[in-house]
Amino acid sequence: MSGGLDLDISGATRWWVIFVSLSALTGSVICNIATQYKVTIGLQAPRNISYPFSLLRLGSAIQIAIDKINANPTLSGNFSFDFVYLDTDCNAKLSLQGFINQVMNQNVSALFGPSCPEEAEVTGLIASTWNIPMFGFVGQTPKMDNILVYDTYIKIAPPLKRVGEILLKTLEFFGWKYVGMIGGGADRNTWDSVDAFWKSVEQQLRAKVTVTAGIKFDTSDPELAQRNLQIISKVARGEPISSTYLSALAISKQGLMNGEYVFLLVQQFEDNLWKTVGEANKATVLKAFDMVFVLAQKSYEGYDYYDFFEQAYERLKGAPFYSNLSSEKEVSSYAAYLHDAVLLYAMGLKEAFKNGKDIRHGREILQKLRDRANIRFYGASGLVHFDEYGERNLDYSVYDLQQTETVTKFVSVLDFDSNSKTIKPTSRFSNIVWQNGKPPLDNPPCGFDNELCEWLENGNCTFLNARYPFQLVAYQLQRHNYPQRAQSKMNLSFQLSFFFLKEMKHENLVQFFGVCIEPPNVCIVMQYCKKGSLKDVLRNSEIELDWMFKLSFAYDIVNGMEYIHKSSLKSHGNLKPSMCLVDSRLQIKLSGFGLWEFKHGTKHKLIPLENPNYEEMYYTAPEFLREVYYPFNGTQKGDVFSFAIIMRELMYSTEVGPYHDVHLEPKEIIKLLRTPLSDEPLRPTLSADICDERLIPLLKACWSENPDHRPPFISIRRQLRQACPERCTHANILDNMVSKLEKYANHLEEVVEERTNQLTAEKSRADKLLSSMLPKYIADQLMCGKPVEPTSYDMVTIFFSDIVGFTTMCSISSALEVVTLLNDLYSLFDEIIKLYDVYKVETIGDAYMVASGLPICNGTRHAEEISTMALHFLSAIKRFKIRHLPKEKLALRIGINSGPVVAGVVGNTMPRYCLFGDTVNTASRMESNSLRKDFSSFLLAISYYTGYI
Repeated sequence: MSGGLDLDISGATRWWVIFVSLSALTGSVICNIATQYKVTIGLQAPRNISYPFSLLRLGSAIQIAIDKINANPTLSGNFSFDFVYLDTDCNAKLSLQGFINQVMNQNVSALFGPSCPEEAEVTGLIASTWNIPMFGFVGQTPKMDNILVYDTYIKIAPPLKRVGEILLKTLEFFGWKYVGMIGGGADRNTWDSVDAFWKSVEQQLRAKVTVTAGIKFDTSDPELAQRNLQIISKVARGEPISSTYLSALAISKQGLMNGEYVFLLVQQFEDNLWKTVGEANKATVLKAFDMVFVLAQKSYEGYDYYDFFEQAYERLKGAPFYSNLSSEKEVSSYAAYLHDAVLLYAMGLKEAFKNGKDIRHGREILQKLRDRANIRFYGASGLVHFDEYGERNLDYSVYDLQQTETVTKFVSVLDFDSNSKTIKPTSRFSNIVWQNGKPPLDNPPCGFDNELCEWLENGNCTFLNARYPFQLVAYQLQRHNYPQRAQSKMNLSFQLSFFFLKEMKHENLVQFFGVCIEPPNVCIVMQYCKKGSLKDVLRNSEIELDWMFKLSFAYDIVNGMEYIHKSSLKSHGNLKPSMCLVDSRLQIKLSGFGLWEFKHGTKHKLIPLENPNYEEMYYTAPEFLREVYYPFNGTQKGDVFSFAIIMRELMYSTEVGPYHDVHLEPKEIIKLLRTPLSDEPLRPTLSADICDERLIPLLKACWSENPDHRPPFISIRRQLRQACPERCTHANILDNMVSKLEKYANHLEEVVEERTNQLTAEKSRADKLLSSMLPKYIADQLMCGKPVEPTSYDMVTIFFSDIVGFTTMCSISSALEVVTLLNDLYSLFDEIIKLYDVYKVETIGDAYMVASGLPICNGTRHAEEISTMALHFLSAIKRFKIRHLPKEKLALRIGINSGPVVAGVVGNTMPRYCLFGDTVNTASRMESNSLRKDFSSFLLAISYYTGYI
């Protein structure tokens, strides 16, 4: 048994013998480790420096970690660590043979790597069989997320989905729903990582927002970067970019730093962006990052991060790697993860030994590591701890390049908490400089390229009608190679195409008006449908469609397609939900047909080999998917297939397409459509609970694998009529809407009447409350918004009273008891004054003020009314009981005076009706100087007016 493996072995018996023998040997090795307290760990990575995870870029990280462990007893416990490494050259067979040798001959107890996906998948299976812990410090292997298969594997790198989470939270924070994705790798060795990262992020984004474009390209080509940026800027507001500092320069050169676009630079694979920016020209950097935000791990903020890479760079120069890197910027960012993975293993080994666990048991050690409450430390890559799923939790931030008086640096403006999954602005968020004074809108008023504007401002436009009863929309086309189109006459085929489209008029087709042929505004002008497309309606969770609406939409599509098939076009060729527009009357109008050569510069449609939109290909007939290219106008049978897929999506009203319940990637779905694996080809599921039973055979016939078995649209229309008992024409659906509106109007009348009664009752209560606070005529003026002018009165009588000994009583009573006393007393007085022609002016503390002769004059009765009321007060006070002092009796001090006063409303907030004049002052002084239970009054007025002596 040599340790090498023959991959062509037939039968399983020989494999089984190898595994049993190696497992037994491994056990003896680990036992030896336990007794000698020496731990040897293995590292596997390619030596080729072109790989971002090359040994020559990160190997020294394991040396730095082991030095820390051996020098610190709190980390090492009773163990001493050493390591061995292997250059695998990203070869799975070499990795497997090397791992067997490391375990058998070098006593390796844990493996770090392999860093290449194919190696890791194979070696991880044997590591699981032998119960040896395996640490992934690259972490871009989706298959190894299956913890049931790779149960001794743990990755220290954060999961790719974390980037998608913070991107979605950032877009949600700013309210952006239209985004484009652009980026790629600089060489072949980075594409595997970029592809996995791209797929993970794109899948999360498409579930929540509209990804209008996605372009992957060679980032080492600046001209290609600029061309791709120009394309993607026409369809998206925010662009997540997986690229480098050069991408920011390309954005700036393209003129996209105009305040209308925002770029999110995802810092996932690039090394030391901060230092690259810090060493560049300040003016160039500020211009390049004007509207660029950087999404990166929070660990980038620490100075330890830079110190670690400088140390790693210096150690790489020596044994055993002897790397020839030119600076610390070339050290791989994965080195930090490798360093922290070694520290993590040491802590887990120490915990297992301390708790009496079997240190040979890799699964038990990993269980300790995945325990969030057990292992938590700060390493070179930031805070190391794990979530409930055993995945690395790492906080992220969104950074903005900001300039202070002395320094230009990236500062955190948004922080993402990986535990709570929330994003919050920091104190520096308000310092972001937006060119237009605020973040750009999600969708520009005229669209990204003025395609939603009613008129085109310039360009040589050819219209085929003189007047247009509809709103117009200019649909801009990609520029193709039409030499001197504006100066030359269009060829006859184009002119005939325009003429035929002009003559095509149907209620279920968008109306064609003309074309603009002056570059760069080469576009088609057509009728504008303000409700968007059927795709928008189906993706909008706020819109609920009943069965009548759905069948009406289907009927509209069938009518439009039947007209096209009978026309000179013969077929549509591009039927899908985004081509089914919805006008203001909720009627479907088909678009996207005709002028194929004018639009695309060719007569045939090519299946894109690079970055195809697989979800858009769901509606393409399988016979076309098997071709390299096919006619743009397609075939009538192909249109029937497209209609069936749209019909199924319409019936289910899903937000994620017709294959929402098929748990496969879009690429895999298209692969199965193109090449079925069985006699039953893949199609969307149909359920009688959701879809009418009479429609199921129809849809199955429409998407038949054999085009000859698909029915024509005239037959489809007849079967739709049978499925709709009320004949779901557009007129019927309008009648249905009118009926619903009538019922709603009747219900609305009842609601309005009920709310009116409630409003009347509330107004009555408000009027009553206001009248109790102010004289009625003054309250009426204030409610009408009129100013209240002060009023002079020649003769009124003013009454003041207060409680004798009130200050002493307050000193022996609580505040609540004092309030209760005053409320009881003044409630008694309020009931008494209702019997007299007087007006209560105010109460202040224990003072009670009343006037007669205002605001409504009562002739000469004012003195009599006040005097009689005062006697009534004195009589009532004798029977008044104080709740908390029942044995005590109250005594009043009263002052009365008659004379002229001025009355008016003071203030706008809490207005008060106040009296002014010497008469008021005299009455107040007479009250304060009077005897208990006696009057000090203006005797002449009283005797003259009332007869009181």
